[in-house]
Parts: sequence; C-alpha cells; structure tokens
Amino acid sequence: MPELPEVETVARSIEPDVTGRTIVSADVRWARTIATPSPKKFKEQVAGQRILGVSRRAKYIIIKLEDYNLLIHLRMSGDLSVRKGKINAEKHDRLILNLRGKRGEESLLAFNDTRKFGRVWLTDKPETVLGKLGPEPLGKEFTSQWLYENLRKRNRQLKPLLLDQTFLAGVGNIYADESLHMAKLHPLGLSNAVTLKQATALYEAIKSVLKEGIRRNGASIDWVYRGGEYQNHFRVYDREGTPCLVCGTEIQKFTVGQRGTHVCPKCQPLERK
Repeated sequence: MPELPEVETVARSIEPDVTGRTIVSADVRWARTIATPSPKKFKEQVAGQRILGVSRRAKYIIIKLEDYNLLIHLRMSGDLSVRKGKINAEKHDRLILNLRGKRGEESLLAFNDTRKFGRVWLTDKPETVLGKLGPEPLGKEFTSQWLYENLRKRNRQLKPLLLDQTFLAGVGNIYADESLHMAKLHPLGLSNAVTLKQATALYEAIKSVLKEGIRRNGASIDWVYRGGEYQNHFRVYDREGTPCLVCGTEIQKFTVGQRGTHVCPKCQPLERK
C-alpha cells in the first residue's frame, strides 16, 4: 500500500498539470470507487469546478476545487496520472476527469486502480473524512516530546500503534519497520515502556526515513506504483535472510497484526518488563 512518501510523490507529480484547469466532465467507470456522493451526483457536482491546487493529508491526496474538496485514497494499487490530449481509457481506469485549460487545451486525470480498493470523496466538509487522523509526522505538531508523552499514555505494541492512523498519520508497514530499526526499537516493544531517549530516537528516525522516502520518490515493490527507488535503500524491510547493514545479523521476518514485519534481533532486542 502506498504510504506517505508515495502519496506525496503522486500529489507533487500531478499538481503542475492540473492546477488552474477546469473539470469539464467525469467518467465514473466503476461506481464503488466513489465513496460519496452517489456517482450521479458526483458527476453533476464536479463538472465545471476549477482545480485550485493539490496537497496531501496522511495517505489522502487532496484536490482543492472552487466549491469542494476531492479526496483520493490510493489504497493497495491506486495511481493518478495526467494524460494530454484525447486518449482512450486504460483497462483499470476507475475514474476519469476530463480537463480543459485556459486556452482550451484538453487533458484528463485518470484514477487507475487494479485491485479496486481505492476510494474518492467529493465533499465541502473534508473534516468528515480527515477529522480523526493523528498529526502529520513531518508537521509542526509532531515533536519528540509529543511522541514521548503519547507513547507513554498507551499500553500498546509499538508497530501496531505506529500503523494506527488516528495516532500518527501517514506511516505504514514499510516506514514503520525502517523507523523502528533505525531507532533500535523492537516492533513488539510496549509504548508505555519507551524512555525519553528512545522516543527521541524514534521521532528522528520517523522523520528521517520519510524525508528520504520522499527524496527517492517512494518505494516500488509489490504494487503498481511507478518510479520510486527507495526499495534499493531499505534497512530491514523485505530483506529477511540477509545481513543487517549495521551489525551483520540475519534479518528476521514475522507477523505483527497480520502485517509482515522485519527486524534485526541484535540491533532491536525485545525488552521484557
């Protein structure tokens, strides 16, 4: 599933080609892609809307329109691309927005989603979708002190807590594994046992791996996301059976909350209370 760096990369890639253009019409090619409103109402409301900008919140892409916000969650295999001119739809296109520029130039914004898990919301109240999300890990609200205090408030295993989008928004399986390894914390360690020093190390690790992920345009591994190269620089993720880049110990893989989890048993010892 695309995580914060991949979603940020997609948002940045489409922003220059869609901002300022007007949505002439929408072609909803798979009705369940539209979470709200109904496909019929979606097509009526989105037509004629000018795109003011593109941003990201957690794993959501936000396309700001004159009267609404278009929220897009890529889920497992979703992707957004801009195609210039009149081009036929591709096999897995689920939603197509036909665009027109100020000089009449035509293009389209296509939401392509092989596995059909992605969803799109058109709403004038984005907080109804985004309101329960935790802070942005690259935002001002996220500090080492905030992380320490909020880890200590909870009695949960570290990795499932980092994956909880109501706790911290945007971190997924890959970047949780990478951050925990960099911070030398075990995924099954308890949040309320973390010291201030450990919380600071985890804070710095989360920001570091996310920034590096963005710099490398995300990771391209087992899904259709295009163009990223962060997979060539993983510390532990998807490296089971190979030596740890820090100490040489063999990376192990096990399951935590139904998610494949990668750890160096030497760098990340599990401390028992």
